[in-house]
Amino acid sequence: MVKDLFERIQSNKGPLGKWASQAEGYYVFPKLEGQLGPRMQFHGKEILNWSINDYLGLANHPEVRKVDAQAALDYGAAYPMGARMMSGHTTIHEQLQNELAAFVQKEAAYLLNFGYQGMVSIIDALVTKNDVIVYDVDSHACIIDGVRLHMGKRFTYKHNDVASLEKNLERATKMATENGGGILVITEGVFGMRGQQGKLKEIVALKEKYNFRLLVDDAHGFGTLGKTGAGAGEEQGCQDGIDVYFSTFAKSMASIGAFVAADKDIIDYLKYNLRSQMFAKSLPMIMTVGALKRLDMLRSMPELKDKLWENVNALQNGLKSKGFNIGDTNTCVTPVYLEGSIPEAMVMVNDLRENYGIFLSIVVYPVIPKGIILLRMIPTASHTLQDIEETLRAFEAIREKLTNGTYKKIAAETTVDVSAQ
Repeated sequence: MVKDLFERIQSNKGPLGKWASQAEGYYVFPKLEGQLGPRMQFHGKEILNWSINDYLGLANHPEVRKVDAQAALDYGAAYPMGARMMSGHTTIHEQLQNELAAFVQKEAAYLLNFGYQGMVSIIDALVTKNDVIVYDVDSHACIIDGVRLHMGKRFTYKHNDVASLEKNLERATKMATENGGGILVITEGVFGMRGQQGKLKEIVALKEKYNFRLLVDDAHGFGTLGKTGAGAGEEQGCQDGIDVYFSTFAKSMASIGAFVAADKDIIDYLKYNLRSQMFAKSLPMIMTVGALKRLDMLRSMPELKDKLWENVNALQNGLKSKGFNIGDTNTCVTPVYLEGSIPEAMVMVNDLRENYGIFLSIVVYPVIPKGIILLRMIPTASHTLQDIEETLRAFEAIREKLTNGTYKKIAAETTVDVSAQ
C-alpha cells in the first residue's frame, strides 16, 4: 500500500520543527525592526543586537545607503532582465568581477546571485562521477548539500584535523587512481559556528605529497581577516594555494550576492557550467553597483576593520576574564558554550531579551551535541565598548541562573517538555 506522502511530514516535524508552536516568532523567525545596527527593536522593546553578520558596519552606513538609493533610481529593481548568458550581462558586472579578483589575488572572478546556491553549483560543476571529494565534517550546509549532488565517492575528515585529512587523502588517492579521476578538498576559511579558521596553510602544504585541488568557502573571512581583508588565505600566507576561492556578500559586504575566484581557465569553465547562474536571472544592478561601493570601502577604509577587531578583542577578552568558555575561536565569530537543555536555553534567551535587552543567536541540538547551549555573537564595527560592558554584565547574571537551576525550574513549570531532552 502506498502511503500518503504527507503522512511523515505531519507526524514528524523534524528536530527543530517540533518546537515550532513554542518557538516560532520569538526564538526562530523573530521580527527585528528599525534601522539595521547594534540597537534595534524587538517586540516593542529596544535590544542590543549581536545577531547580524554586518562585520564592518556597512549595512546602514550613509555612503552605502546613498549609493544603493541612487542605483535604485538609475536602474530600478529589475535591470538587467534575464540570465547573464542571454541578456543580463553588463560592463558593471564585469567591473565588479575584475575588482573582486584583484582584491583576493586571483586571475578572474565570476558573480553569483546567492552564496548558498552558488556553492552547491560550484561543487556540482567541478567534479564528475570519477572524482573524489574530501571535506571537513563541520562544513556549512551549502557545502554538504553540494556534496550530496556528487555521484562519485566522498569522504569526510575530522574537523580541522590535518592527520585525519591526510588519512582520507590516501584513501581518495587510491580510489581516484582506480577511477581515473581527481580529488577536490573542501574546507572553510572560517567556521561560522565555532569561529575557528580552517587550517588552510597545513592543507596547502599537503599538495607537496598529494595531487588535489582546494576549494575554500571564506564567507566569514572575507573583509575581516588578512592585512588587506582578503580573507583567511591572506591571513595565513597561503592564498596562492587556494585553487578556488568563494565568498558571499552577505557578511562584510552587507548585501546579497557572492563570487567565486580562481585562475582564468577555471572561471571560464564555471561561467558556462554553473547551473545556478546559467538558468537564473542576473544579479540586479542595485546589488552590483552597491557591491562596487562596498568593495571600495573595504579597500580604502582600513579603520573599519581596525574598529571591528578592537570590539572583537574587547568582547572575547572580557568573556574569558569572567570565566566563560568561548572555545578556540581565532576570528570575529564569538561563541559562548554553556551546559543545559533546549527548554533551559529557551528560558534563558527569553530572560536575556526581556530583562536585559540582549538579542543574540542561540544554537542547540542537532547543530551541536545534546546538553550544550551555544550562544553565538557577531561583533561589528558599529558596536561600542559600552555595548560590550552591558553585555558582559548580562552574561554574568544569566550564567548564575543557569547554574543554580532557576531556568530549569521555570522550564519545568511552562509548556516546554523538559523530559524530551
